[in-house]
Amino acid sequence: MKVRCLLVDNDPLAISALKKHLTHFEHFEVVFVCNNAVDAFNFICENSIDLVFIDIYTPMVNGLEFIKNIHNPPLIIIISSDEDYAVQGFELGAIDYLIKPISLKRLVKSLHKISRTLNTVNRLPYTSSLEDHIFIKVDKKMIKIYFEDILYIKSLKDYVIIKTDHKDYVTHYNLSAITRLLPEYLFIRIHRSYTIAINKIKAIDKNCIEIDDKLLPMGRNYIKKVKGKIINGVTV
Repeated sequence: MKVRCLLVDNDPLAISALKKHLTHFEHFEVVFVCNNAVDAFNFICENSIDLVFIDIYTPMVNGLEFIKNIHNPPLIIIISSDEDYAVQGFELGAIDYLIKPISLKRLVKSLHKISRTLNTVNRLPYTSSLEDHIFIKVDKKMIKIYFEDILYIKSLKDYVIIKTDHKDYVTHYNLSAITRLLPEYLFIRIHRSYTIAINKIKAIDKNCIEIDDKLLPMGRNYIKKVKGKIINGVTV
């Protein structure tokens, strides 16, 4: 089962960014993109749509009027560079209100709301990828570590060190196993000894990546894939 999405915005850069973000979630499918609410309305009348992302300032009919006048609307997420209409949007039943530019981290929270609203948390496989944390056993306790706090993970044979903004955690895992537990759009393995948080990269210097003022090596067998994903946004 896929969540069928319609994107409505007359800003091509915003549409492009949102489409790119949504490619990270295989169970969300963009089925139509348009730059005005009239085309969106006509498409919904003829097609099944689960979720609409719509800007406030759409040509001919604005986003709020679109929501008011559509019969049995799908789930709505409003996207806008203007915060002033958030209250009106929620009063009209919008499930979320996203301020441009939309970050991937913020979008994850919205998609988690969608999964709950559709009552599919326990049966759709993408729900696990929408979590924002992982539990790791440290000193006989299960410790919650938020993805946003992780800088990188370093392998020490049968153990790994999870380096975060405020503390280091040592746990009995191998690097391959723990990397498989992390979302691919946030983390990437760069070396047989290192997995890093993509959004914590400060710089790429030849065959090293700088994070938290430390230079971490890129393994020869990882360089092409890592640079392709980080620099070009593609997986090689």
